[in-house]
Amino acid sequence: MAAGGERIPRLYTRSGDRGTTGLAGGVRLAKESARIRAYGTYDELGAHLGVAVAQLPDAAHDVRTVVRRLQDEVFVAQSELAAAPTGPGPKHQITAAHTQRLEGDIDRFEALHAPIHSFVIPGGSPAAAELHVARTVARRAERELLALHREEPVSADLLAWANRLSDLLFALSLAANQRLGVAESPPDYSA
Repeated sequence: MAAGGERIPRLYTRSGDRGTTGLAGGVRLAKESARIRAYGTYDELGAHLGVAVAQLPDAAHDVRTVVRRLQDEVFVAQSELAAAPTGPGPKHQITAAHTQRLEGDIDRFEALHAPIHSFVIPGGSPAAAELHVARTVARRAERELLALHREEPVSADLLAWANRLSDLLFALSLAANQRLGVAESPPDYSA
């Protein structure tokens, strides 16, 4: 039994060999459906967050703690997306409290560095670079979520959380570089 209470079957079932995948409750969807694309992009995001956690040293423990929590929140979002829209509601859901916590984290980390007056080149430390990759994947996941929302309603709380998530990842990338003594570089538009 997994820690979240769900049962994990064998690693392969052969049930997806014909291009479909199962949702909670047994409904099957095409693997390229909007719901599965959104779900899969959040899965990709969770993996990038894992790489960032693995690269964040003790000097950035506060950043690492938040990124690790975000991995859990991504699983909550995936759980919500894995519930069939016609079946019983999801077992776990993103709520307004999740978004409020993201906003509090954004404010807290933003207050720790000087104001940013331009875009920054993604990079610096390996951890910050990975957080920038995660930020872009979070934006793609949000676009996938909005595409799904055009086909069938998605909760307003999930949409708001998705919109704030990439903002927090940007703030965390800046914080990671700051903790590690790495300066940000603005783009050189004359190149």
